[in-house]
Amino acid sequence: MATPTALQSSARALLSDEGFDRVAHLVQRDNDGIDEALATRIVNEALKFVAAAGQATGRHLRPSRVVDIGWHALILHTAMYRELCRHTGRFVDHRPEGPDTLRRAADTLDRTMEAIREAGYEPDAYLWGALADTEMHGGDCMHSECTEGGSACAAPPAT
Repeated sequence: MATPTALQSSARALLSDEGFDRVAHLVQRDNDGIDEALATRIVNEALKFVAAAGQATGRHLRPSRVVDIGWHALILHTAMYRELCRHTGRFVDHRPEGPDTLRRAADTLDRTMEAIREAGYEPDAYLWGALADTEMHGGDCMHSECTEGGSACAAPPAT
């Protein structure tokens, strides 16, 4: 019988120390009220989200609003983001949608946290919980959910 592998609490190793620090600094610089410790947690969760979305197929995934802040900061570092996606499975597209098509079903966050666990990481419950998904944390960009056909945050499955 196989022994279950312990889930990792950090995905920081997916980036160089310098890259991680640059992304965390951007999160902190562009979002009033986010201190260095919180920025570090946000980027860590964004890395877990990209790792999970890069491996998930046919599942609706999305970041919480606060984790979305970190995802945006990662995307702005395009070369680093492209390499991260290559390393974690596939390119994870960002496709914002308008407020009239907003889909924020709570079960989608549960599904995303499960995908993060399947990718080998333990999600930070605070940054994925109901409070982290409110507008008080910023991250007002709205996203389609990941779909099998790649019409949202993940590219179509590799063939």
